[in-house]
Amino acid sequence: MTTQPSPAGAHAPALRRTLRARHLTMIAIGGSIGTGLFVASGATIAQAGPGGALAAYVLIGAMVYFLMTSLGELAAYMPVSGSFATYGALYVDEGFGFALGWNYWYNWAVTIAVELAAAQLVMQYWFPDTPGVLWSALFLGLMFALNAISVRGFGEAEYWCALVKVVTVIAFIIIGTLMIFGILRGDLSASHGLANLTMGDAPFVGGLPALIGVAMIAGFSFQGTELIGVAAGESADPAKNIPSAVRQVFWRILLFYVLAILIIGILIPYTDPSLLKSDVQTVGVSPFTLVFRHAGLAFAAGVMNAVILTAVLSAGNSGMYASTRMLYNLATEGRAPRMFAQLTRNGVPLVALLATTAVGALCFLTSLFESKSVYLWLLNLSGMTGFIAWLGIAVSHYRFRKGFVAQGLDLDRLPYRSPFFPYGPIFAFALCMIVTLGQNYQAFADGKIDWVAVTATYIGIPIFLLIWLGYRMVRKTRFVPYAEMRFPALPVACDDAPMRGAVPVAAELGPFPGA
Repeated sequence: MTTQPSPAGAHAPALRRTLRARHLTMIAIGGSIGTGLFVASGATIAQAGPGGALAAYVLIGAMVYFLMTSLGELAAYMPVSGSFATYGALYVDEGFGFALGWNYWYNWAVTIAVELAAAQLVMQYWFPDTPGVLWSALFLGLMFALNAISVRGFGEAEYWCALVKVVTVIAFIIIGTLMIFGILRGDLSASHGLANLTMGDAPFVGGLPALIGVAMIAGFSFQGTELIGVAAGESADPAKNIPSAVRQVFWRILLFYVLAILIIGILIPYTDPSLLKSDVQTVGVSPFTLVFRHAGLAFAAGVMNAVILTAVLSAGNSGMYASTRMLYNLATEGRAPRMFAQLTRNGVPLVALLATTAVGALCFLTSLFESKSVYLWLLNLSGMTGFIAWLGIAVSHYRFRKGFVAQGLDLDRLPYRSPFFPYGPIFAFALCMIVTLGQNYQAFADGKIDWVAVTATYIGIPIFLLIWLGYRMVRKTRFVPYAEMRFPALPVACDDAPMRGAVPVAAELGPFPGA
């Protein structure tokens, strides 16, 4: 498979706009359903009670919805594979976009390693005597192959993985509802009524500190929904498909998270010791497994193990796609070595894909050492960058719309307009900032600061600031004034043809200063 640089030109290889509406919809769904829902949701109920867990997921779900409407407005108007890194550079500050892009690439590259480690644990359920590293190598090769063939290969894999997760959640909601109303008789009969919502300290357990702690978990659970912004660069009809995918975010959050958490809270007491064991290593006591088992489905654990494996591989596959496209876009804009902008004839940035795969594999190897401190630091650093990306989306959208109006441009030109501006991005920014800064509030709780814990948790923030401010100092950049912001004359044409040049919007706007 040969690669070539991708300068603008009639016959140059280019990213292919082959992701259809069904792909984007399922990519967005797949990004919001993972082990956070299937496994960790039980621990959130045990920690904060059914009411506290439900309130946290509703609050964070609202924040994510506002963020996705902001991203939808930007991505429908400027569908580029660099997504919010490009928007940050154009409408906030060049260095801001530079730091967002590199942090997001790193975030998903490390996520590949995290999912490879999780896949080992899942496979031990069926093959306890097989060395886990063999499964990780197999799955890494599978992820690479799906991404190397074509963008359609990634899209199809993500579509079917997401479909498995959606069917599982829907089946869980149907079975749980039947059990609540006594139509389906199981170990957890209708005689309980709503007793689990009022027993002991329920529905709220642990007060505000517990609610904050659960909000952190909920925030991590929703990370990945922003993938639709990255995938917009290869959407067949971004002006139509991106708004459609964004509008469905609200119903996905309501259906997949709020209803699922409510059903778990009604059927399983928050004092059930099994809920506290909810992690990837103990799939047998996943709240989904518990409910299916109480409904009389003897094979529940095996089925849920397969579903969780699907979720793990889907996250790794998405991570490889997102980080590869981000690195490719950084290269096309002059913010990464030019070799990462090389494309195959099928429109795949193969060099960027190889680099991302190598980094993911190296990070994974650190998890095999006797001392896993390096791996844990990488994991902590990765977790913070997801929230930083969300903050970047809110800031970029706010300044984009302000600049758009300040230059007298007609808002009707926008293929999709966020209905919540300016309150949506402001609310999302404020709440995301609270969640980001409060991720390890316990380290400050006892009158003395646990500097090791603080550093491990918050190291991503100073690294992001150092990258941003370092770029500003070297390139002498500044915040982009509203009057100097650049907007494409028209939204990108929505057709199935390959994109002309590396990034059509960037090509129309001209090169970035200093690139």
